[in-house]
Amino acid sequence: MIREIIKDQFLLCRKSSDATVDDLYIIDDLKDTMNAYQESCVGMAANMINELKRIIAVKENDDILVLINPVIIKTAGHYYETEEGCLCHEGTQKTKRYEKIKVQYHDDKFKMKIKTFSGLTAQIIQHEIDHCNGILI
Repeated sequence: MIREIIKDQFLLCRKSSDATVDDLYIIDDLKDTMNAYQESCVGMAANMINELKRIIAVKENDDILVLINPVIIKTAGHYYETEEGCLCHEGTQKTKRYEKIKVQYHDDKFKMKIKTFSGLTAQIIQHEIDHCNGILI
């Protein structure tokens, strides 16, 4: 189901709690909502659709990759300044990101994974993990 994008900064600043297998229903809503905003959306965190759970969805090539309870366990490469936009607010904001990250997470079947991401995908994941931590860019 396509969900409304939350723009209330007070709600978005709250930290999300770890997701469980009972929260897997959120994944379909995240994907549906991302697809509805596909022209301007490359990633989405569950709190953006009013679900305070640590679930993010990220466009990777032509697919949507779901990361449940993602944790960055290692950073590498250049730490660079960039500007990012978000569906939750107008305009862009400057921020700093790592070029490469190693992330531990559960996939959409709740299987534990560890994967290294780089470039734009790494940047998007860092943005969405910030959402899970109540950090707005």
